[in-house]
Amino acid sequence: MRRRIRIDFCDIGCNQSKTNYFLYWVLAERFDLQLYDQPDFIVHNGFGHEHLLHSGVRVFFTGESGLPDYRVSDYSIGPRVVEDPRHLHLPAYVIRGPAEKIIKQHDDSERILAGKTKFCSFVVSTYNPRKNQHRPDFFDLLSRYKQVDSAGRLRNNIGRVVPYGAQFKAEFLRPYKFNICFENANLPGYATEKIYDAMVTRCLPIYWGDPLIGQQFNPRSFLNRADFPSDEALVEKIIELDRDDAKYLEYMRQPYLPDDQPTPYFSRDRICDFFEKVVTTPITPVAQRRRSWFQPGRWILVKRHQRHPFPNPHPIVKFYDRKDGFWSDHAS
Repeated sequence: MRRRIRIDFCDIGCNQSKTNYFLYWVLAERFDLQLYDQPDFIVHNGFGHEHLLHSGVRVFFTGESGLPDYRVSDYSIGPRVVEDPRHLHLPAYVIRGPAEKIIKQHDDSERILAGKTKFCSFVVSTYNPRKNQHRPDFFDLLSRYKQVDSAGRLRNNIGRVVPYGAQFKAEFLRPYKFNICFENANLPGYATEKIYDAMVTRCLPIYWGDPLIGQQFNPRSFLNRADFPSDEALVEKIIELDRDDAKYLEYMRQPYLPDDQPTPYFSRDRICDFFEKVVTTPITPVAQRRRSWFQPGRWILVKRHQRHPFPNPHPIVKFYDRKDGFWSDHAS
């Protein structure tokens, strides 16, 4: 009999369905998930503050580079490496798709190369020059050799922006020999969908980012900026492979995954095992621990403490309006 869990998902993004959500799909394979407005367990992202209204066990789940705050959340799942038993390292590319899409068992490398009619692609739209100038700089450097087609808003040169979504991006990438898939930060464990998307479409990834990427993928199957002394040296290697099909095919024949088999990161059981620990470990949730609260802004939120796992079905939430100077009670 499957374990029944009273759970809710909040602050997971605008218009994001709770049941059409990666972590919901995974957990529903093992647990009987009961969506409940006063849950024992709340899964939240960083797109709001609704999770602060809940007194159950909070699990921070993200595919971005932000670190968990254990003053707010009890557990965390995300792509950063955090040396803490309360955290599960889950690379962001696992959320993008299954390992089967990048297994090369039945690839015909020569046929794939014959379909690669274009040189190199680049898709970046969200960009902060104060944090990462490396991506446009490398794009400009490689473009001195041949045009690199940019389909994002940054350096766009194809006359259109590829719509958001894995399918649209894959259709754009497929005819290219190379893809620049630089991360927006080089943080241990932080590997996003960028390298995965290049692998799915059998582009040769040109990667910069996660210093641990060689532990997750076969380092002989992609070009890692960390293996070269300079950007110029990496560009020279790209030019060499572009001009020599035999050398290019040496990379393309290499499996992306060690032994061409899914790594443990892709295992859904690994995620469910972690959540099994979450639901069976007795703790006092961080939301029920006594501490001082100061919530900046017009509204100050004060929630009456509840006892996990049998919360008051009608908790009282008090709001203080700083402008008008009054408290009001609302049943949440």
